[in-house]
Amino acid sequence: MQLEPSRTSWRRYVALGDSFTEGLSDPDPERPGQYRGWADRLAGHLAAVADGDVEYANLAVRGRLLGQVLAEQVPVALAAGPDLVSLVAGGNDLLRPGADPDRLAAALEDAVVRFRAAGADVLLATGVDPRQTPIIRRTRGRVAVFNASLWSIAARHGAVVLDQWGAAWIQDWRMWDGDRIHLTDEGHRRTALAAATALGLPVGDDWRAPLPPQPPRALRAALADEAAWVRGFVAPWIGRRLRGRSSGDGRAAKRPVPLVLPRG
Repeated sequence: MQLEPSRTSWRRYVALGDSFTEGLSDPDPERPGQYRGWADRLAGHLAAVADGDVEYANLAVRGRLLGQVLAEQVPVALAAGPDLVSLVAGGNDLLRPGADPDRLAAALEDAVVRFRAAGADVLLATGVDPRQTPIIRRTRGRVAVFNASLWSIAARHGAVVLDQWGAAWIQDWRMWDGDRIHLTDEGHRRTALAAATALGLPVGDDWRAPLPPQPPRALRAALADEAAWVRGFVAPWIGRRLRGRSSGDGRAAKRPVPLVLPRG
């Protein structure tokens, strides 16, 4: 059962998380070299229906683990006094062998409690079902456990959940960049609309519609794609882990303080 937010209009939205919320791979046409993403797009939907100015900050940084998000971003967000936060993190942790979804969920719940006590509505998001992704599908069990905990956290504290696990359209590979981790611009567009719907905003429902069918790939092409994915993404990811590096090392939040959004 989806929960209802405590209001239908917000004045200050702060987004927290990792590369998903930073917006990879949704290039921002107005800022070369930067990304837009579902949270920026959601902020636009909030501004479009508000009866006054809406301020928006995005603290997300690619590669961040949940502990880093909680330590680095939560205090900044609380200090900004938001009435809406999106807190989507833990995916990078769950990719790692030995990740404990129960421990991650308990840490996340502490942050939700703090935001709710401060008077902010909280938007959470389940992880996507990885059943179609080679190698990554091995994480399916712990992602499912983490997702179940998210729904329980939301029920206990009155948070809202963006259900990505159950979204049929998101299983279409045309919604995903070549790394199979980050959404394309169309994927981010639909995710923003799904989040807006979860929050009760009056947006359309075209995001639910599947893309037109595409012809099946030849076996040789499919195998070539798998090999390219391993070389281009899996191997570099493993290399960074072995060196103790992250794709977000040295990066700062793209929108560190709440700024007023244009309306319309």
